[in-house]
Amino acid sequence: MGDGTNAGAGRQGALAGIRVVELGQLIAGPFCGQLLGDMGAEVVKIEAPGTGDPMRDWGQGKTPTWWRVIARNKYSVEADMRSAEGQDRVRRLIAKADILIENFRPGTLERWNLDPAELCRQNPRLIVVRVSGYGQTGPYAGRAGFGGIGEAMGGWRGIVGDPDRPPSRMGVSIGDTLAATYGCMGALAALNERQHSGKGQIIDATLYESVLQVMESMVPEWAINGHKRRRSGSKLDGIAPSNVYPCSDGEYLIGANQDAVFGRLCDAMGRPEMAKDPRYADHLSRGRNQDELDTLIGKWTRGLTVAELEALMIEHAVPAGRIFDAETMLADPHFAARQSIVTVDDPVLGPVPMQAPVPRLSRTPSAIRRPAPARIGQDTDEVLRRWLGDAAD
Repeated sequence: MGDGTNAGAGRQGALAGIRVVELGQLIAGPFCGQLLGDMGAEVVKIEAPGTGDPMRDWGQGKTPTWWRVIARNKYSVEADMRSAEGQDRVRRLIAKADILIENFRPGTLERWNLDPAELCRQNPRLIVVRVSGYGQTGPYAGRAGFGGIGEAMGGWRGIVGDPDRPPSRMGVSIGDTLAATYGCMGALAALNERQHSGKGQIIDATLYESVLQVMESMVPEWAINGHKRRRSGSKLDGIAPSNVYPCSDGEYLIGANQDAVFGRLCDAMGRPEMAKDPRYADHLSRGRNQDELDTLIGKWTRGLTVAELEALMIEHAVPAGRIFDAETMLADPHFAARQSIVTVDDPVLGPVPMQAPVPRLSRTPSAIRRPAPARIGQDTDEVLRRWLGDAAD
């Protein structure tokens, strides 16, 4: 774990000088803001008076901690977007911004007199990231959509879990964060294009299409070959061996589905002849005999501890690894050496360990320069003075 608290304070990232107004709440919009903020953008988060973003109260355990991650590197400005006064404050800030992020249901901004088309006319260089469940157009556009709904429509939920049980969820809000990531990617592309045209544009990022984007060959497999992917538990049908296998003291993940790697696994097992067995000799054969092969490997791994199996996999250069959780991450030497987890000095909770920004840039690294705002609207005066040249109104 990184030993410096707020080690990025004062460090400029690749997006230094870029101003962002974040109107979203919960996960998709704010995660997009988190990514841009980590890369050096100045992110001003608009929060409703009295209530703020619901993420302030989210997270497991006695003390909510999720806010500390998703609101890092942000400034909190108070504004009631349902009032004319609040709308005017937000509109003036957007006029000074490079990027606007919102993840409300389509039509909401327009009802609040903050139509993105009009905002772009007032600020032609403005880039607007609109994250929604179904997009700004189409017959479903007006429907309410959360991340899980996008995961279901995009195909993710239908293939996760055991075949004899209902679809499972991943355990994190992958639909929201994927849409946020694609929204961020769109913003970065638009920033690059703006250097040539001098004009901003609107990015339409949807939950379901962002999930669909990572569904590999699911659609052509069905359309061309008539193969419909199904839930297959911890394995992927036809890809073998690639599974979680039992040890005498735990579980261990092995991915040896490529021919040469499978040969090295066979050597590690003391069964080099398996690599030439017609049942397992190539990718298609192993796929056809997947269950039989998994049973055989599982019988072997049960006689080893996780540490013993890991040592063999490293020795024979077989891709494999332990199943990590937060406790083991915090104790792992590789996480520590790369400072994959850093400590942020939070004004309310004190030192808070959390994931470090990625990816790593060699000259202009991303960093956590400031902790999440402790109070709703705590930075209102400062931001209005720096951005607009006036005090809180």
